Amino acid sequence: MNGLMLFLCMIWGFNFVVMKLGNDVFPPVLFAAYRFLLGAIVLFSLTFIKKISLPGKRELKWYILCGLLQTTYFNIAIQISLNYISAGLTSVLTYSMPLFLSLMAHYFIPLEKLTASKTSGILIGIFGLFIAMNIHFGETIWAPILALSSAVTWALSSIIFKKKLRGCDTVQFTTWQMGAGALGLFLYSFSFEHGQSHWSLMAVGYLLYSGILGSALAFVIWSHILSKMEASKASISLLIVPVVGTLSGFLFLKENLTAITLLGIFFVLLGVWLVNSTGFSLTRLQKSLFLLGKKDKY
Repeated sequence: MNGLMLFLCMIWGFNFVVMKLGNDVFPPVLFAAYRFLLGAIVLFSLTFIKKISLPGKRELKWYILCGLLQTTYFNIAIQISLNYISAGLTSVLTYSMPLFLSLMAHYFIPLEKLTASKTSGILIGIFGLFIAMNIHFGETIWAPILALSSAVTWALSSIIFKKKLRGCDTVQFTTWQMGAGALGLFLYSFSFEHGQSHWSLMAVGYLLYSGILGSALAFVIWSHILSKMEASKASISLLIVPVVGTLSGFLFLKENLTAITLLGIFFVLLGVWLVNSTGFSLTRLQKSLFLLGKKDKY
């Protein structure tokens, strides 16, 4: 599972580079709409080939809600924030999601309680992101709040998935939430965006990567991981995504990579390690105690 999580972080991390390039040739929200529409088309084709049944009414309403939270609102909030604050600050606030998800899981999901070690790891990881991105707050306070709200809605969508959709088909869930989210993005773009699209072979390449790998494949992997792991462990590992994005920007976009950025990356990795190591030990201990309790009864 750790290898799959690392693969996911590599896909999403490099997608920062692709999205930055894609936003040069498409209006930002429209690019996101095209990206998720392509991902939804690929996944709908997969569900047809695999003969995955249509969702029931109970599941469908949660799929649509998650799509509006995780895809529509999440991407609109990020794109609007980027117009007023730096990409570094936006990414840090967005990837503070593990803190909100862990807090929600503590109250709503049994056996996913926060511990001192787990909380320390999350805070250390987010602190590392602030250092790595060399964050400076500006005078516009509502833009950081908007970016922070994207983290809250992402966490809320993940809690809904774990609480209300336990045991559902992850491909089916990703397909329908992505389709609903893409429709919301198109509606927003056609209503409020006025830029032009500049189609080219490279523009198609950006969409293929973001749509197929960064959306369809990545969100299926994320839903699968979330269904198999504790919410805090799964989410804290996502802090590696902006680290990969920073390194990818340095390698492919010639962006600066300073000593303070490397120090921040160290704290991020330390936080990820703390949560995963302590979380693994706690889970194993709980299972052992449960099995011992069952043996005592017989």
